[in-house]
Amino acid sequence: MSPTAQEVVEEVAEYGPISDAKRWGAEALGTFVLVIGGVGTAVLAGERVGALGVALAFGLTLLFLVYAIGPISGCHVNPAVTVGHLLLGRIGAVTAVGYWIAQLIGGFLAGLVLFALAKNLPSYDRAVDGLGANGWGQHSPSAQRGPLGEVVLQNGYGMAAMIIIEVMLTALLVFVVLASTDQLSDVPLAGLSIGVTLAVIHLISIPVDNTSVNPARSLGVAPYQDGAMAQVWAFVVFPLIGGALGALVYGLLFGRSRNMLS
Repeated sequence: MSPTAQEVVEEVAEYGPISDAKRWGAEALGTFVLVIGGVGTAVLAGERVGALGVALAFGLTLLFLVYAIGPISGCHVNPAVTVGHLLLGRIGAVTAVGYWIAQLIGGFLAGLVLFALAKNLPSYDRAVDGLGANGWGQHSPSAQRGPLGEVVLQNGYGMAAMIIIEVMLTALLVFVVLASTDQLSDVPLAGLSIGVTLAVIHLISIPVDNTSVNPARSLGVAPYQDGAMAQVWAFVVFPLIGGALGALVYGLLFGRSRNMLS
């Protein structure tokens, strides 16, 4: 048996099991904060902090969320992470569906707030500046644009690069989450290892497709960026495949899973 950090906390707590409503609320809040912290930095302060600053914003936000809401919901804040937990039997199907709905609600609310903030700046141009959405080809951050930013002179990374990046790096993230919260690991340091992993993932992949590894993050901001809705399906499908792959690798290396909890 391999209890998660959340389960260890629950076992020693004086109060009873945490209700599903509280878990779902924590997931919605956590996903909202993650998108605001990461994508918000890219949109509102990206020119000042650069790719390194955006990567650190995502990583540090997830780091403090692990400690803030981890004892309540396990701090998935990502449908791909929830897939990994579900496949290993750490959570049940009903709980997983509730997590997915909560994460999407949090992501969509964060996108709405970010768009309201961005368009409050007189110089903001939705067509040129976007809202930190993911994309490949002409929508890749590496695409070369004309002086005004409206005309694409040369496409950036293509679909193949995006698929490899999203599957591979989401698998890495999910593997680290599952491994760091395993009883064999130093559970109190889970937040640090998970947060640093997300930061490194962004350093690698921001130039490729603006880094998703999280369907809720992608869906939350795609409606506000031209061309993003036509490509957002890929940032749902391939991170979920990566999440399943990460769970498979974890199961093979650690050689066990959990019984159903709900």
